[in-house]
Amino acid sequence: MTAGTEFSLEGKRVWVAGHRGMAGAAIVRRLEREPCEILTVGRDRVDLRRQAEVEDWMAEARPDVVFLAAALVGGIHANNIRPAEFIYENLAIETNVIHAAKTVGVRKLVFLGSSCIYPRMAPQPIPEDALLTGPLEPTNQWYAIAKIAGIRMCQAYRRQYGCDFISAMPTNLYGFGDNFDVEQGHVAAALMVRIHRAKEEGADSVVLWGDGSPLREFLFVEDLADGLVFLAKHYSDEPHINLGSGHEISIRGLAELLREVIGYRGDFRFDTSKPNGPPRKIMDCSRLHGMGWTAPTPLREGYERTYRWYVDNLGSGVLRGLGRGMGEAR
Repeated sequence: MTAGTEFSLEGKRVWVAGHRGMAGAAIVRRLEREPCEILTVGRDRVDLRRQAEVEDWMAEARPDVVFLAAALVGGIHANNIRPAEFIYENLAIETNVIHAAKTVGVRKLVFLGSSCIYPRMAPQPIPEDALLTGPLEPTNQWYAIAKIAGIRMCQAYRRQYGCDFISAMPTNLYGFGDNFDVEQGHVAAALMVRIHRAKEEGADSVVLWGDGSPLREFLFVEDLADGLVFLAKHYSDEPHINLGSGHEISIRGLAELLREVIGYRGDFRFDTSKPNGPPRKIMDCSRLHGMGWTAPTPLREGYERTYRWYVDNLGSGVLRGLGRGMGEAR
């Protein structure tokens, strides 16, 4: 099966690994529109880092399809101070789930990678074949190496065992269920929280990391989930597929957009002693677009919806329970 063929989810038992995280929860919401049975399991029962627990549960649950969204994720600061956790936990999760999927006869597995797999100075927009063509961004190399291993593992199991395992590389995500910790979270959520707090406190300015010049691409998490379901149905091949919005904005521009969405009237000050990260990062999504899928949500609309969700959930305990962003490792 190759691009353009159809894999039906009708009647399938579909496990979303990492259903409590940002991406996983969005995938569950999207799958609710499909004629399938959704499977989830909490970390109180299955620790995805423990091989025996994963194999035993999958042998019992017998999923037909797996969306592997579980991961330990975080922003630049988290990657810098917790490199051992980022490489170990992500390698353990993907190794256990992918191998067990082969063992129990899963018919389709969709592995979520990350755009940080690409070299720091990759050509822009970044094509899929830029993988492993240069040094990685040092600030998140531990996470990137783990995700590259997951891609290669899916390819190896397809090549040796004929498993229909595919990989999708999402760009920077934002949306419902993000990690809104200003120290540990991704830039999109952290910026939103800082600007919201500045508005509530009447602060004259907000301090942002770096100089504001890096260009980034952002994808609404509901669009991510829709794109992943599309790929599960229509793609089956060894190469990984980029999944992004196709639009970029500078960190300064994002801060200004959020200022408008939030209604903050103060200024921004940039702390240039903090790292910028890669100078530009946008994905080349021409392969996915050629298959007939593009992200439907404009950036402003996505952030307006995300900010409303954030405000509605302040003080509810929901935000405190999110923790790790894309997926829960344990």
